[in-house]
Amino acid sequence: MLIALTLAWEIWLAPLRPGGSMLALKSLPLALPLGGVLAGRRHTYQWSCLLILAYLLEGLARSWTDDGVSYVLAISEIALAVLYLAAAIAYIRASRAAARVTPAAPA
Repeated sequence: MLIALTLAWEIWLAPLRPGGSMLALKSLPLALPLGGVLAGRRHTYQWSCLLILAYLLEGLARSWTDDGVSYVLAISEIALAVLYLAAAIAYIRASRAAARVTPAAPA
């Protein structure tokens, strides 16, 4: 959802320049962890939490400085980033607990 939001924001909804801007490329880093997240790789969830913090900070900065539609989009970006962080942390904790419970194979 955050990928779609950032693309729509910078191309159609509230671009910095009419017709869209190159700032739409900010959604590309979100595609990097997509495969690992969909595959359920715990390590990918861990480092993607660091990546998502950049989007959280951008949303905070733009909610502070922008108004109108851009303000609403910034608040949406904040909400999606926080939602991802909470879900990723919950998954990391659950998968760590499940890894501890799984018995080792007999030697």
